[in-house]
Amino acid sequence: MGNEQTKGKKVIKAIIGNYREIEKSLVAQLNFEVPNHSLTIGGFREEIWKQLFEQIVPKKYVIEQSVFLLDSSGNVSDEVDLAILDEMYTPYIFRKDRIKFIPIEAVAAVVQCKSTNVDNKDNNTGEYYLRTWCKSIKNLNTSSDSITRMVRDITIGPAKTQSGTRPIKILCALSKPTVDLMNCFDIYIIANNNSQKIEIIVPHETDWDLGQWHYELNMRDNKSNSKFIQKKLNRKLSDYRVVHNGQLMSILTLNLQFNQLLMLINNPMLFPHMAYVKMFNNVEKENKDDGKNTD
Repeated sequence: MGNEQTKGKKVIKAIIGNYREIEKSLVAQLNFEVPNHSLTIGGFREEIWKQLFEQIVPKKYVIEQSVFLLDSSGNVSDEVDLAILDEMYTPYIFRKDRIKFIPIEAVAAVVQCKSTNVDNKDNNTGEYYLRTWCKSIKNLNTSSDSITRMVRDITIGPAKTQSGTRPIKILCALSKPTVDLMNCFDIYIIANNNSQKIEIIVPHETDWDLGQWHYELNMRDNKSNSKFIQKKLNRKLSDYRVVHNGQLMSILTLNLQFNQLLMLINNPMLFPHMAYVKMFNNVEKENKDDGKNTD
């Protein structure tokens, strides 16, 4: 083996070792306890998770903390701990200091951060809080009412392979959720204090190929583009697992799996400016109609 090959092998081994150390440090920090200061430690953990994504997500994306998402129909999500979004082509609907309302068209992924209370339920409804949160994301719909200049022409409406996107949903926690919640999120990242390891759970890791993932993330509004045929891609996220000495390299695997999914979205929905104009103007119309009804 030549000197260059030997050097390259040493570098790769060093990178693997660095990932191991990062994983141990991450688990230790996330399981740090501050008695009687749940809000303080909750914010601390959220920041640690944010730093993890900042290490692996390309600079094309911005990671915003504690935001709300909305669509052009006036639907608003529950608070999102971390939103991974495109900030180059899509405007904020409202931004003032730490108050941010982000259009669903810009969002590539949403992350909810929990400690061990992943199975908590609402006492009034009996519904899991996390399931309610996921529904608030699912209720948001992208709009294809867009006009954009492309290289060859002006494009009206959605791109052929992107008729309606949805964000990748990720849960970061210190313990696994129950089976009842295992289909709410696309990726589960569990910081296991007992094993001092990060466990990555992807419910559809082995049964969806990348063509199915593309369809699920980009073709939510498939009726508007019936000519699109779901493409079969003979590759699954389970093929992106990195194993060293018989052990899964969790963070490195997450890095490659998650970024492959981001590449399937690649660009945000073409922003539907007119759809949001109509949303705000409808409020004015309703105000006028209400005024007439009170006369």
